[in-house]
Amino acid sequence: MKLFKTIHFDQSDANVYEAVAGSDEWAVSGAFAFSNASPDTLSGKAKQAFSNGFLSLEGFGRATFVTIAQITRDEERALVDKLSQHFVDHYGAPDLRAAKPAAQAELEFARSTCAGEPVNTVFTVRRHFDDDGNIKEEYRIVTPPTETTHTKVWDIVEDE
Repeated sequence: MKLFKTIHFDQSDANVYEAVAGSDEWAVSGAFAFSNASPDTLSGKAKQAFSNGFLSLEGFGRATFVTIAQITRDEERALVDKLSQHFVDHYGAPDLRAAKPAAQAELEFARSTCAGEPVNTVFTVRRHFDDDGNIKEEYRIVTPPTETTHTKVWDIVEDE
């Protein structure tokens, strides 16, 4: 099985998100955090988290980039439990039993997004509200440049 893990190419997430995910943390879309938001209620770092942030399942911070990694069933079960507790603590779920199906669905959605792609594929997300106020997500794969460089800056030459 595969799931998202956070990745950082630089420190920019620290400047754009209120709570920043650590590197190499399991992650999901996290769009549920904005289910009661509207375009006119989001601004600043909250708007950036809505627009481009994946939600870490360890520290519940945000990251702009995720990569696909292998996950075991035991690791996934632990994440379902952790996300279920997060739903109880922060989103008003009455208890873990009630929260568990929503947590499982969130992880299943992330797994289904990862399913057809190889490990180490890098993703971004772009979120917006449609004309009816519904949240829409678009996932993009970040592909490394394949063009050859037009000139070399230096050559490595072995000492004689």
